[in-house]
Amino acid sequence: MSFSYDIKEELSNINQWKNEELLKAEFLGYILTGNTVNNGKFIEFMTENDYNIERFYKILFHLKIDYEPEIRGKCFAARIANQYIENIFSGLANNLKDEVKKTILRGSFLGAGSCTDPEKSYHLEIIFGDKKNADFISNLADSYGVDFKNIIYKDKFMLYVKEADQVSSFLACIGANKAVLKLEDIRVFKEMKNNVNRMVNCEAANLNKTVDAAISQIEDIKFLQKINRFDELSPEIREVALLRLEHPESSLKELGEMLTEPIGKSGINHRLKKIQNLAEEYRKR
Repeated sequence: MSFSYDIKEELSNINQWKNEELLKAEFLGYILTGNTVNNGKFIEFMTENDYNIERFYKILFHLKIDYEPEIRGKCFAARIANQYIENIFSGLANNLKDEVKKTILRGSFLGAGSCTDPEKSYHLEIIFGDKKNADFISNLADSYGVDFKNIIYKDKFMLYVKEADQVSSFLACIGANKAVLKLEDIRVFKEMKNNVNRMVNCEAANLNKTVDAAISQIEDIKFLQKINRFDELSPEIREVALLRLEHPESSLKELGEMLTEPIGKSGINHRLKKIQNLAEEYRKR
């Protein structure tokens, strides 16, 4: 099953059947979405999600709202008279307390929301048929720190977020706690994996620089040998040069430790620089 399906299954198990106010709030969230059609006399809600429709039917039952259930291909539907909607709207209009707002948001996600598997990307969206409804939900979400973006998509209005923390905040707000834990586990793993990859890439880049530098140093030493100018180097520098030829894979620190009188990385670098300067001088002649 998809991540969205798992979220809706979790949300569908939330027990608030004895709280009429919250049942109305969730019902309102459902019918504000783009999966609802209003023909003036009736409002019809449709979904392909079985957990979704079962919860919607159960909400209607507890609110004592008459409805006509239908199955159309893969879609489940419920037709409701508009008079019920008007009563619920008027009852909640002046009572948007915290728990009510969160429940409306939950209903809107159940009604027409989806969330991409966080293993692939971070993306949560809700579809609306009416811009006013989209703006209403967006404003509710904003009060919980969720900043929905919006676009017109196939003649409908889509609210969406693409940041992991925004997706997580919204799921936490609507009560999808298991989904939040799964998302955060995946997020932590992906960040650790990215950090490891960055470290590996950094080490690889440093290794490449070390190899390139060693090759250049060896070319300079062999050039001085070829033109019989190697003996112009001091004994200390010749010792470093010979060690570099014998140990092309070694770091500057390792070369310094191999000397008769060991020196540090900066000392080795200074002596190799003198070899480079002498080689460049003779190449220009």
